[in-house]
Amino acid sequence: MGIDYTPIYLERFFRNLLLGEQWDLQNRYLHIQASEEWKEQPRLDKPASTGQVQDKFGTSTREMLYQFDTDNHNIQQLVLAIGEQQMSVKEMMEALSLKGRDNFLKVYLNPAIEEQFVRLLYPNSPLHPRQKYLLTVKGLALYNKISNK
Repeated sequence: MGIDYTPIYLERFFRNLLLGEQWDLQNRYLHIQASEEWKEQPRLDKPASTGQVQDKFGTSTREMLYQFDTDNHNIQQLVLAIGEQQMSVKEMMEALSLKGRDNFLKVYLNPAIEEQFVRLLYPNSPLHPRQKYLLTVKGLALYNKISNK
């Protein structure tokens, strides 16, 4: 009837759990008769990596920031990090102690650009090799309000 009665799936599950091995376990191998390819499949040496999880809770730095022109604490932190200078993505991430580039772009930089607090140094060439970011007039006003508190 297409059901595989061998305990191989269960064995691999427990080997992953108890011995720290990295067998690839998928539902289709549990219910459908396993092919020879599945039975011969080698272990994965390392698990797949995902992006950094978005920080949904306030940290002590965020709690000190007050709401001004934006309710977004991430934008406020980015504005404070940039200040009156020009910074690359890498420099901004270091200033904020962040490591996940995709998360930084999604949660910090893109919203700040969309709300016109930050602008590109070379707006006509977003992939410019020396691209930097700086505050707009609106961003500088927010920076002055936050830094004076």
